[in-house]
Amino acid sequence: MDADGFIQIEELTKVYSSGPVEVVALRDATVSIGRGRFVGVTGTSGSGKSTLMNLLGGLDTPSSGRIRVDGRWISELSKTDLALFRRHTIGMIFQSFNLIPSYSALENVAFPLLFADVPRKERVRRAAELLCAVGLEGRSDHRPSELSGGEQQRVAVARALVNRPTILLADEPTGNLDSRTSRQIVQMLYDLRAEQGLTIVMISHEEALLREFADELVRLQDGTVLSQETLRGRP
Repeated sequence: MDADGFIQIEELTKVYSSGPVEVVALRDATVSIGRGRFVGVTGTSGSGKSTLMNLLGGLDTPSSGRIRVDGRWISELSKTDLALFRRHTIGMIFQSFNLIPSYSALENVAFPLLFADVPRKERVRRAAELLCAVGLEGRSDHRPSELSGGEQQRVAVARALVNRPTILLADEPTGNLDSRTSRQIVQMLYDLRAEQGLTIVMISHEEALLREFADELVRLQDGTVLSQETLRGRP
């Protein structure tokens, strides 16, 4: 394992119990991710992709093993510190856009800043800046029902970035989009990675799409890491 990895996942295991039945969703997963890398994660349904993403994002805790991010063992943080880690370090986007229907695009993007006690003027400024960055500067007043699927996902990306995270986790972000729009969204993430200084981990069933943009490809099967393949070296 690369000792200098920005993200270190060491022998990570997650077991879910339902009465007497135990399901091993992830088994002894070990992955190293460098700062500023775009890493794709692929595998069939039930391979452990979303479990890995939830553990990395601090949404769940491992049964065993450890996760280190930028020198901090997040798998050992208290609930309070873990919440702060999620707020300040992690941005997440999903297959479902999860936008608030009654809010405009601008209000949706600015919404997470309410919990960070950011003043209203600054919330509006940051949200408008990010909508511009994702190509929606002319759609800030539109509600989700007035936007296409691709536009809604762009709003979701902007919302994920509004707290200025260093890591962006994307769980099947193109799952509800056509192939042309899917490529546009991943191209946008690729470009934002350099502009915002992000490390990106993206789950997708579309291996060809990941191979086009990602620096590395992690393949999972039955909760086990089969391989971590380097597609591109550092620039």
